[in-house]
Amino acid sequence: MDYKVFLISFELATSTTLVLGVVGIFIAYFLAFNKSILSDIIEPFIMSPLVLPPTVLGFYIIYIFGLGSPIGQFLNHLGIKLVFNFKGLLFGSIIYSMPFAVSPVLSGFRSVPKSIIEASYTLGKSKFYTLLKVIIPNSKYSIVSALVLVFAHTIGEFGVVLMVGGDIPDKTRTASIAIFDYVQELNYKDANITALILFGIAMSTLIFLQILKRLQER
Repeated sequence: MDYKVFLISFELATSTTLVLGVVGIFIAYFLAFNKSILSDIIEPFIMSPLVLPPTVLGFYIIYIFGLGSPIGQFLNHLGIKLVFNFKGLLFGSIIYSMPFAVSPVLSGFRSVPKSIIEASYTLGKSKFYTLLKVIIPNSKYSIVSALVLVFAHTIGEFGVVLMVGGDIPDKTRTASIAIFDYVQELNYKDANITALILFGIAMSTLIFLQILKRLQER
């Protein structure tokens, strides 16, 4: 069995979690405290990967950022390629896992009492200080839940990573793609081992989230 697929999957999941851990907070802050029409337009786009088939998302990433498009050609001149390499995997994973990063944090931010936020502003504190010292600490369980969800979701990604990154051994072949390859080869033993490991990760994530929920309720 190829254990390198797990290293690639964990590297991808860790990188995606780190990026969305920062980006998700600022997007959630904008959506939670901005009452403009722009936020009402942006939020559905952020959440769209929840309902879109992964193949649709993967296709448009290839279509827009592939070498056949003006954007893809421009990025290629800058030395940036977003298809069939690890950068493409990371970019696709960030887009696909965005709702899992934003949605829990958005709910957490919206549940913070407005009175303590307004009190911070009354004391002359800036919006950034209020976010860092008031809003985030009061939403810590939501943020941790988002990070765990993003990591677990990225570990199990298949459609987007296959379309955007391809199936390149030691470069873009993740654990979920390896299962598909094993089944195609009728190698059910390795497919079963890989699937059991991913199943264990998924169950551990759900148990951890349940513990977080209990702690938050207390």
